Amino acid sequence: MPIRVYKRTSAGRRNSSVNLHAEVTKTTPEKTLLRRQSKTAGRNNQGKITVWGRGGGHKRRYRAIDWKRNLDGIPAKVIGIEYDPNRSAHLALLEYETGERRYIIAPKGIKDGEVLLSGRTRIEPKVGNCMPLKYIPTGLNVHCLEMVAGKGGQLCRAAGMSARLTNREEKWATIVMPSGELRQVSVECRATIGEVGNADHQQVRLGKAGRSRHKGRKPKTRGMVRNHYDHPLGGGEGKSKGGRAPAGKTGVFAKGGRTRKRKLASNKRIIRRRRSKRYGQLTL
Repeated sequence: MPIRVYKRTSAGRRNSSVNLHAEVTKTTPEKTLLRRQSKTAGRNNQGKITVWGRGGGHKRRYRAIDWKRNLDGIPAKVIGIEYDPNRSAHLALLEYETGERRYIIAPKGIKDGEVLLSGRTRIEPKVGNCMPLKYIPTGLNVHCLEMVAGKGGQLCRAAGMSARLTNREEKWATIVMPSGELRQVSVECRATIGEVGNADHQQVRLGKAGRSRHKGRKPKTRGMVRNHYDHPLGGGEGKSKGGRAPAGKTGVFAKGGRTRKRKLASNKRIIRRRRSKRYGQLTL
């Protein structure tokens, strides 16, 4: 049972559940792949708050992950599956025949002792193997997908995520994203076959504020109860909503507002926009 729900022994336990991390087989991280990670508490280089509700939390060390998978043609053995405090997905520690060790995002169903491979040419379409999209059979699910060839995986990296390769046309491959968006990516971009593991992560309920504080998330003040110069919904006498549609601090609509720049060069590679969960319409 990956998700455990405890008995209602207290107010905090009543609505909480925990992830047992059944896939994890290695409990200590690889020391050579650990990096220092300083906290910003949501502030920029000028000390000004740019992201509200950040601060505190448990101390973490960053795990250096091989996003590019550029050790081509060298078999790598899976030593263990580890927990990563910096992301929802688990990590798989690979040891190459050369003795080098690297972390990758752990695909669903991968086991200790398996041998994975990455290459710039056609290799076996096995879960965990990495190669360019032009060699991956259509219809398969992929993750850690590159947007620019050689830059490293950028898409579908969270727990349980995957995109589906539908077809290829000349130098472009068509991908169906988890949001329903249909976009084109260069066939030279690499992707890892399979979907990301730890799909039960989204089923966890924190249950109490303390568990959120452990993650570095602080309470947020609602915009409606702020002053008029602090938030678009603030101000007024008493609990006044003002008749305005819900919006964020910068004025972007909270329910279906545009968040993407209109003149991005990559806009022409989006065939179908993702659908809004609230209105069931295409967002621009």
